[in-house]
Amino acid sequence: MAAPGASVADALGAASDALSAAGIETPRLDAEVLLSEISGIDRAALIADRELVLDPAAARGFSEAVRRRLRREPVAYILGSKGFRQIDLAVDRRVLIPRPETEMLVELALEAQPRSLLEIGTGSGAIALAVADELPGCRVLATDISDGAIEVAVANATRLDLVDRVEFVLGSLPDGPRNFDMILANLPYVPDSDGLPPEVGQWEPEGALFGGPDGTEVIAEVLSAMREAVIGGPVIGLEIGQGQGERVAGLVRDAGWPVTEVRPDLAGIDRVVVGRRP
Repeated sequence: MAAPGASVADALGAASDALSAAGIETPRLDAEVLLSEISGIDRAALIADRELVLDPAAARGFSEAVRRRLRREPVAYILGSKGFRQIDLAVDRRVLIPRPETEMLVELALEAQPRSLLEIGTGSGAIALAVADELPGCRVLATDISDGAIEVAVANATRLDLVDRVEFVLGSLPDGPRNFDMILANLPYVPDSDGLPPEVGQWEPEGALFGGPDGTEVIAEVLSAMREAVIGGPVIGLEIGQGQGERVAGLVRDAGWPVTEVRPDLAGIDRVVVGRRP
C-alpha cells in the first residue's frame, strides 16, 4: 500500500483509491488522518509537501493501518483514540466511539452548572470526563454495566488527571437512594432491526448500541429502576435516536420529571430529551 521510499502523494493516492473501491465514504480524509497520526507529520504539511518521502517505519505502519481500514475497522479504533470536546480519549472495541452529537449532553451540563452529576452508561467516560474537565467544581459519579468499559474510562481519567473529580462504578445505578443536581445518560437506543454501517455494526459493542424493538426499551428499564431506587435530581438529560422524542419524553414524565423538552441536533433530528422537576 505504501512501499518504502514512496512519496506522500503516492502513498495517499494509492490508499485513497483502495479505500474508495472498498466503499469507504471518506477515503481521502481517512487516508490523510491515518498517515498524519502514524508518521507524526501534520496534515497541513502532508498536503503542502506532496513529494515528501516516507521513512520505512511510517510506510509500513501506514500500510497496516490502511489494511485495517479496508476491513471497515473505524479510524478511531485503528489509532486508539478519539477527540471529544477539549479532551482526547483512548478507545477500543470495549466502548463506543464518542460522537459529536453526544456533546449536547455536556452542553446541557454547562447550562445547568450542577455541583453533582450522575452519568449512567459512561462507556469511555466521554461525558463524565468532559463535564469534570469543563466544570471543575462538579463531582461526577459514572456507571456502566461493562467491566471493559469501566477499565477504559478509569484509564482515561487517570491519563487526563481527573481521577479526583470522577468516580466510576460498575453497575447500572449507584446504591440508592441518591439525589444529584443532574443526571445524564447516553443509553443504547438503536432499534434491533436497524441495519448499521459495517464500521458500527461489525466493530462497536452491541450491548451499547441496541435498545430493543423500537430502541427505547433500555431507556424505559433504566428510568423505571431509577424510580424504584429513589435516584433522582432536578434535571435529567437523555440522548435519543431519530423519531424517539415523544416516546422518551413520556417515559421521562412518568419517571418523575413532569416538564420535558426535546432538543434537535444540527441535522434537525431529535437528539436529547430534557426533563425537569420543581
